Amino acid sequence: MSDRSLSPAWLASWTDRVSETLTAMTGEFEHRHGFPPGTNQVRPADHDDQAAARTLAQVTPTPADLVTFYESIGDVSWADVGNGYFLDPAGDVLLRHQEYGVVDVGTAQKARGLVIGSNGGGLIYVAGPDGVAYRTRTTLLDEAEFGKVADDLRQFLELLERSLTRFNADGSDAPRPRRL
Repeated sequence: MSDRSLSPAWLASWTDRVSETLTAMTGEFEHRHGFPPGTNQVRPADHDDQAAARTLAQVTPTPADLVTFYESIGDVSWADVGNGYFLDPAGDVLLRHQEYGVVDVGTAQKARGLVIGSNGGGLIYVAGPDGVAYRTRTTLLDEAEFGKVADDLRQFLELLERSLTRFNADGSDAPRPRRL
């Protein structure tokens, strides 16, 4: 395992940090924005999530870090951070794979990946078989062009955390990091 690989301990630490920031954000949200917050949470994985993660690993070339992620985290819903950030439950990723297959991310290596989430603006996040995270440049998946967001899932989660921290600090999601 490389030092960039996800571990349950790293994910627990990440979850603690972002959950603390989410609690602070939602506590002040209505006062800052004039309306109550939506769902902003990192939901721990339950038995069904973990079973779906194991099945996902067996039926498709799923990055090991994505399986580790889904064994610890059920889903991520940050409805009020910028346009929103959503990482789908493993069961939804598995169902989408069974119904539609993998997505061609259009790289020179002909990488194909799994749709793992989206933002509230309709852009889609895809995990490639090598762990690279991609995002569509447009909202139409059938005609999508993809851009690399992060070299691995850990870097992707770190970018999400920075967006959350910035949003909590000043109520905006701008300027965005180059990749998110």
